[in-house]
Amino acid sequence: MSEPTEFFDEQTLLEMVDNQLSDGHPLQVKATLMRLRMTGFSQEEAVEFIACALAAEIMAMEELDQPFNEQRYAGFLASLPEMPWAEE
Repeated sequence: MSEPTEFFDEQTLLEMVDNQLSDGHPLQVKATLMRLRMTGFSQEEAVEFIACALAAEIMAMEELDQPFNEQRYAGFLASLPEMPWAEE
């Protein structure tokens, strides 16, 4: 049996987060970065947390066969640095 195709890797996710920050969309990404930085996380750590939330949204899109859901993604971002979706 072969491994499932991986649709994204860590570097791609980090680039996607950088693009979201540069574009200013969704707004919650920059707000989450600022919140995490203010609570003591480094820039790199904060971006990695956001990438985890983005990965969770991409997995939900695949699992549910739905388009990107900004509201669901905002919920994932709001829960950071906790990642309750990882415990499922």
